[in-house]
Amino acid sequence: MTVLSEMATALRAGQKATFAGHADSAAYAAELDAQDPVRHLRHEFVIPTRQMINRTSLGPLPAASEAQDAAPPEHALYFCGNSLGLQPTSAAEYVRAQLATWASIGVKGHFRALDPATTPLPAWQDMAAQCAKQMAPLVGAASADEVVAMNTLTVNLHLMMASFYRPTATRHKIIAEWKPFPSDSYALESQIQWHGLDVATSLIELQPDENLYISTESVLAVIDEHAAETALLLLPGIQYYTGQLFDMQRITAHARSKGIVVGWDLAHAVGNVELQLHDWDVDFAVWCTYKYLNAGPGSIAGAFVHERHGRVEAKTAAKTAAANGTAPETEEEPDVDVRHAGFAYRPRLSGWYGGDLRVRFSMAKTFQPTPGAQGFQLSNPSAIDLASLSGALAVYDKTDMHTLRNKSLALTAYAETLLDGILRDARSKGGAAAPPFRIITPADPAERGAQLSILLRDGDLLAAVAAAMNDADIIMDQRKPNVIRFAPVPLYNTFSDVHKVVSVLRRALLA
Repeated sequence: MTVLSEMATALRAGQKATFAGHADSAAYAAELDAQDPVRHLRHEFVIPTRQMINRTSLGPLPAASEAQDAAPPEHALYFCGNSLGLQPTSAAEYVRAQLATWASIGVKGHFRALDPATTPLPAWQDMAAQCAKQMAPLVGAASADEVVAMNTLTVNLHLMMASFYRPTATRHKIIAEWKPFPSDSYALESQIQWHGLDVATSLIELQPDENLYISTESVLAVIDEHAAETALLLLPGIQYYTGQLFDMQRITAHARSKGIVVGWDLAHAVGNVELQLHDWDVDFAVWCTYKYLNAGPGSIAGAFVHERHGRVEAKTAAKTAAANGTAPETEEEPDVDVRHAGFAYRPRLSGWYGGDLRVRFSMAKTFQPTPGAQGFQLSNPSAIDLASLSGALAVYDKTDMHTLRNKSLALTAYAETLLDGILRDARSKGGAAAPPFRIITPADPAERGAQLSILLRDGDLLAAVAAAMNDADIIMDQRKPNVIRFAPVPLYNTFSDVHKVVSVLRRALLA
């Protein structure tokens, strides 16, 4: 067993990572890189060089191999995968194949599957289903039928709430958290207002403690307090600002035991941590694909709908099942809607592309949805978007989330250890002076993904750190007035990368 595998085992058990005495040396970081079981996946990405990252005009792009094979000092240090992942080389390959299909056979590309020796793509009509199949294991779906690639994250959030947030006079509240990503806040508030309700009384926000932490116990307590009046619980799998990973399994089980519909925004969790949405009994989830899934800026998003909500039955069959007492048990009403002639299914905002492919082109007025999550689609999805997503997901086809999570746990713990070293040196030099920063991401490895949020001391430290990172060509997210988000992504970041970044931070923070 390697040092890395032993470390991952300990971290999964909730133990503190143990690093060698020379952990703060470049040589030690290189030793860890040599043990990395997924180090080859870095070569699946175009790693920008320092010259590339400073361009002010596009100019000719170097071949991917130039960026990959350049000497390490020539690379920019990219730690912003929690905002936008790097470009996989396969994404460009898949997009080129889509463009070539369009140029070659035009509209026939919707239905004609070309020789797989010449293209990695199926017919356009089947590309969304292919992406669903690729994403299903990343979210823990029982099958690809529970997953759909469509729209963008906030559009999907609205579509899911249109189906799952069905307030009544007694149950109308939504439980969220204090600092969701702004688009989630806008969506939640507008949905409440759309139903003629008052945000002040229908939106319950979970508040953090003085360390910006929201304990599972406090979440369960708020659920208990408002259970009788709550229609929906909607939380982020990982809180974008602090990087806290919620106990989705426990929270979901508790909320559903109170008859509350449970949805998760997984923008910062998909491709980052292990998920088991089906087994956890989640009602629905939504996510973007341009962060850890690396599908490109604004790329097509994904959604999960539990299989119990995706059933489509002939109306006569549904009535017969109800009469015989064999209809599936449901915890909310209505789970299926028989107002639509001929078919019973969960209410939703419907569109042509959600129609069952077997009858879609019959152009019938009666909507017959595709069973499962893909029945929530509206319009013909962009083939270019789907090609880019499928190409990016092809990288995940070469590994698994358990292996990636193992590296992520060790990589993040290594970053934490080096940052703790800065704090020790600051104390020894500064005496009683306030430390230059504190990490507001939970120290428990089970409560975080590939992110450490660093809250800088009040003052002008952010400007100093930003200048130092800019000079060193480090790309890292900044949240004004005083937070930087350090995101070591296991697919393409290395222990040596982490060491270099923390070295720059050390000089800036101890200057």
